[in-house]
Amino acid sequence: MPVRDVLHGSRCVAEAARLCDVQVIAAYPITPQTHIVEDLAELIANGELNAEYIMVESEHSAMSACIGASATGARVFTATSSQGLALMHEVLFIASGMRLPIVMANANRALSAPINIWNDQQDSISERDTGWIQLYVETNQEALDTTVQAYKIAEDKNILLPVMVNLDGFVLTHTIEPVEIPDKEEVEKFLPPYEPQVYLDPSDPMTQGAFADPETYMEFRIEQEKAMKRAFEVIRRVDEEFGELTGRSYGIVEEYNTDDAEVLLVTMGSVAGTIKEVIDSLDEKVGLLKIRVFRPFPKEEVLKALKDAKVVGVLEKDIVIGLGEGALFSEIKASLYPSSYRPKLLGFVGGLGGRDISMDNVREIISICKKAIKEDIDEVHWIGLKE
Repeated sequence: MPVRDVLHGSRCVAEAARLCDVQVIAAYPITPQTHIVEDLAELIANGELNAEYIMVESEHSAMSACIGASATGARVFTATSSQGLALMHEVLFIASGMRLPIVMANANRALSAPINIWNDQQDSISERDTGWIQLYVETNQEALDTTVQAYKIAEDKNILLPVMVNLDGFVLTHTIEPVEIPDKEEVEKFLPPYEPQVYLDPSDPMTQGAFADPETYMEFRIEQEKAMKRAFEVIRRVDEEFGELTGRSYGIVEEYNTDDAEVLLVTMGSVAGTIKEVIDSLDEKVGLLKIRVFRPFPKEEVLKALKDAKVVGVLEKDIVIGLGEGALFSEIKASLYPSSYRPKLLGFVGGLGGRDISMDNVREIISICKKAIKEDIDEVHWIGLKE
């Protein structure tokens, strides 16, 4: 039977790893991710999880250890944040290029300098081209459920790509929420043991991730892209199967109050909850599109959701320095370009370095979007910026 509890977001991720019977965990602490690997160490020490726990000297080493373990056919897990994810940059490409189904939780946190330990999403956004599937969650329950789903997505023989589950640091990792922990026997039926088709075996030596010259390299890269495109179908199917198991499913995107919405806000992560609260308090035609799957980018779902809105406001916790707008905003613009649909599109940058995005900030965004229905205004706005 499922168990109801009240847990930090970090513990939810650790419980998901336990449910998935991960075999190897590479652990290196960094705020605000540390609780995840601490909780996993406790689960192993208490005999609740039978896994090898590797304490490494850096995040680069953590991902390298995951690559080695996954290449032998083990189900592996690690977690990181911010500078730690940045330090992994080199080996993130290797994990994807070797088609290894590693699952990693990233507790979203701002990048230095100046040093900042609070939440924004610049870290994962900066790794969007490394070939990892990227999923973003709104709640602790979604963090637990998505981590379980991530293994079934990654290990699908038609995908074999690593998955990054992104949850907002402190906002979720250190916040307690009521959650339902699925029954382990049911999860075992949903997620059978990983059976790799190709793996390192001393009795049958081989090389993985070897040298590729110009005659072959491009073909390897396009195979990654093909797998990423196929991931849409697998993500959707896995989510539906999980919904049948637990009664909870999340989709590629979530549409909230989008029917007849003249103003449609778009975002990722926990701030979606704040936006929903504001929408519920208004008697206006305002809706929300929550992007759950950022890689692969859901162009078709975005176009379908935005087609009837007059103004679309994209709120995000990152900034592309030199372009002057957020990455999500840029990608939505690119998605709209081939279509005949041309809503007014506005970008909103907020929450950098953990600055609060309040309900009043969301109301301000809605007000700016409504103003744009009747007149031309600036395309990009910084929210909560001090004078």
